[in-house]
Amino acid sequence: MKQKIRIHLADDHQVLIDGLTNLLQTVINFEVVGNSQDGVTIYDDIILNSADILVLDISMQKKDGIEVLKEFNQKDHPCKIIILSSYDDLKIIKEVMKLGAKGYLTKKCAGENIIEAIEAVYQGQEYFCDAVREKIFNSFTHNNSDLHKSLYIDNPILSAREVEIISLIALEYSSKEISELLFISTNTVETHRKNIMKKLQTKNTIGLVKYALKNNLINP
Repeated sequence: MKQKIRIHLADDHQVLIDGLTNLLQTVINFEVVGNSQDGVTIYDDIILNSADILVLDISMQKKDGIEVLKEFNQKDHPCKIIILSSYDDLKIIKEVMKLGAKGYLTKKCAGENIIEAIEAVYQGQEYFCDAVREKIFNSFTHNNSDLHKSLYIDNPILSAREVEIISLIALEYSSKEISELLFISTNTVETHRKNIMKKLQTKNTIGLVKYALKNNLINP
């Protein structure tokens, strides 16, 4: 029998917790083992119920989701975390991913994506819903398209695609995230990474970051 994925839900609205519980209980290998309406007891609750996945809201009473993530970092993560939030601000998304969250969904797309997100994160992947992924990509292309064009003209050693990829590497995106943003395979991303390092004669990612900073591909 397939092992069940143990899930803890944290949101300050009981109606959302109830709705998600009803939805997740339709999946045969899911088990909702607990819930919280504020951030104060989440860590202790998960230690007690041995949850595999925490679905966490950012805006919560007494202690918000950001503080919960910081607590998890201080005490060591007992489970994997998916953010489910009304916010889709890129600064918040980047902050929670740096703090260890493995997935990010907006509440508008939760019904369509939450099951897929839990399964992906449980298997060790990262997950962004389509709305968040599109927002990240649109922001990236809007802010960098003119810069990429001028850099390519001034320094044709790198192709336009390689400039995109080195920028995303410097912004700490994984190969999987880059592949999703640019709609290419992870193997293609890795091939580009190797070609970029060869062209720039650098041995590691730090060299790529230095190049991106030097050429103003990202803000330091």
